[in-house]
Amino acid sequence: MQFDVTSVFNQNFNAWDENWRVFVNQGGTRSSKTYSLCQLFVVKLLQYTGKVLTIVRKTMPTLKASVMRDFFEILHNMDLYDSRYHNKTESTYHLNGNLVEFVALDDAQKARGRKRNWLWMNEGNELRLEDWRQLSFRTSEKIFLDFNPSDEFHWIYDSVMTRDDCKFIKSTYLDNSFLSPELINEIERLKEEDETYWKVYGLGERGSSGATIYTNWELCEKIPENINDWCFGLDFGYNVPSSFVFCGFKENRCFIRQLIHEKGLTNSDLISRLNELDIEYPELQIKNKEIFADAAEPKSIEELYRAGFNSHKSIKDVAHGLKTVKSFELLITKDSDEIQKEIKYYKFKEDKDSNVLDQPCKFNDHAMDAIRYGIHTYMHGKKEINAIDLDWA
Repeated sequence: MQFDVTSVFNQNFNAWDENWRVFVNQGGTRSSKTYSLCQLFVVKLLQYTGKVLTIVRKTMPTLKASVMRDFFEILHNMDLYDSRYHNKTESTYHLNGNLVEFVALDDAQKARGRKRNWLWMNEGNELRLEDWRQLSFRTSEKIFLDFNPSDEFHWIYDSVMTRDDCKFIKSTYLDNSFLSPELINEIERLKEEDETYWKVYGLGERGSSGATIYTNWELCEKIPENINDWCFGLDFGYNVPSSFVFCGFKENRCFIRQLIHEKGLTNSDLISRLNELDIEYPELQIKNKEIFADAAEPKSIEELYRAGFNSHKSIKDVAHGLKTVKSFELLITKDSDEIQKEIKYYKFKEDKDSNVLDQPCKFNDHAMDAIRYGIHTYMHGKKEINAIDLDWA
């Protein structure tokens, strides 16, 4: 059995038979942590039988878009996939007499009640210390945890990496020999973009910054039914995610929900997704309500308009846009995973002397742009209407 691997795979594979119970993989962006651990577990599942592997992440949509996609891609590439052993309803797969179960921790009770031989906590910094405790109590053999070190303080540093049975493996994009020159250049631009971002996403080192842009937010269960005033924000992407968000206004609050956050969407793909959402959520009136999109994409905005959507170019005044968004109390729905991930680390640029600049970092900010497009442009339009009303009065 031969396949291409990175040094991240080799480090984990070589340490497997050593006397470690816990394996912590800390790494920067595109270091191959997720893919390499998928490869590792496929190999181990072929070497053993009668094992149960539980792979967990905060929510099922993010689990499907990351680990599950990579895991089944590897099985297909190795000609190992058999649909008879794949229970898509239960999110399980049987391989060589072993059970692999994919579990979202938004169903905490279901996850905690299970027993297993091996545990993999993907993007572990999204989870809580109590999740770690309950899952580890029910794991008899090995525990793997991977994360990006964007938090300055976290339970992983204090309660996991300090253990004497913990193997620590740090990786960066340089450990992934399969990255294209274009992606490498994009990552290395962070050297000049922002010192903290380069430290975290480039070098895979623990982050620390006092330049966070939005602190005016918290989570909510869902959008209230009595919201009567709303719009949508849209940031186009292809190699990076297209992000489409709901922005609902009530007094000084703005309720936000992630509706699309996906790479590789052409304009026709995006229109199809929007049509599907319009059918799934008729109460949102997606074809009637304003969609404020990236003004740098007039052709894309026009295509959406011709497809029946009320699409408009946004106001791209970043500084005033940030002030408008910060004037609201932001309530983000708990199922908006990518928004939560972005907003925690959305920050102003810092120079090499840690001086905070007045420009936001242009990295992992697609939902943040969509939110700003929606809120600022919509509120600017309301101010113009109010001004006209005052003139008439």
